[in-house]
Amino acid sequence: MKNLLTSVALIVLATSAFAADPAPADLRASALEIFKALPSTTPAVANNPITPDKISLGKALFFDPRISASGVFSCNSCHNLATGGDDNLETSIGHGWQKGPRNAPTALNAVFNVAQFWDGRAEDLKAQAKGPVQAGVEMANTPVQVVATLKSMPQYVEWFTAAFPGEADPVTFDNFAKAIEAFEATLITPAPFDAFLNGDDAAMTADQQKGLALFIDKGCSTCHAGTNVGGEGYFPFGLIEKPGADVLPEKDKGRFAVTNTADDSYVFRAAPLRNVALTAPYFHSGKVWDLKQAVGVMGTAQLGEELKEDEVDLIVAFLGSLTGKMPEVTYPVLPAETDATPRPSGEVIAK
Repeated sequence: MKNLLTSVALIVLATSAFAADPAPADLRASALEIFKALPSTTPAVANNPITPDKISLGKALFFDPRISASGVFSCNSCHNLATGGDDNLETSIGHGWQKGPRNAPTALNAVFNVAQFWDGRAEDLKAQAKGPVQAGVEMANTPVQVVATLKSMPQYVEWFTAAFPGEADPVTFDNFAKAIEAFEATLITPAPFDAFLNGDDAAMTADQQKGLALFIDKGCSTCHAGTNVGGEGYFPFGLIEKPGADVLPEKDKGRFAVTNTADDSYVFRAAPLRNVALTAPYFHSGKVWDLKQAVGVMGTAQLGEELKEDEVDLIVAFLGSLTGKMPEVTYPVLPAETDATPRPSGEVIAK
């Protein structure tokens, strides 16, 4: 009986080993043609030299809720660095507890995106930083009020002067945005995937490597490529089969609102997938909370294929290798208000 059980066990193991094909030997070479590992230093950004003083200032501004009209919401409110760089809500809650129209993308590694926001309407992180401040459903503030708030606090004036030396009037809305961009450029999360790309065979598990091979073979990497495993181009959501209105709301036509071009209807920037296991819910609508379900939706919508359960599991395993080491961020002590600091207002201005 013992010999019989041993024989059965060996047959099962042999069958399992045969079914689970090993990852291709040239997997790393194939991956390096499509993806790029994160750099080991803070990347440079256009027209904004990054300095320690600028990073420190940007960090304070990122966490300061007084940038919002109500004094309640900071950049970190919707891009919480403790929860994957987003707010883990379907769509963000802003000024007057209004609900925004789209899911908040992660701020982590955002410096590697070709443009910012789901529709790419901001060309870089400087432009992105200005948007939520002025959006009525987010911070509901104005550039003039932001500058008045910052100038009312002597410590901020000193920090701006150090971060932008030689400028006669360093406390400006443009410099506010440049400082936040400098800080956000430091929010990089090296992951096991990067170690694998850099030559460490043991950095990814066997299933993660098989998932990577499948991710490439199925065509997922056509849209989700580059340093951020996405974020580099614009593609129709529903390329092969349009998802239902619960996942793809009919009133949100994506990039069409930016270009007013019919071909851009329901076109969105490909989501960057680094740390995707931490950033549920998914898609611009935030309607899908399960990563396996999200992968399944992408299979039918973008590839025209209903992925098998084991294929989904392997792709999800690969996506887990994109979860990186979070940057160590100490909550900053912010400058004290003065009598000249504008008072907060929760008034919601009707459109």
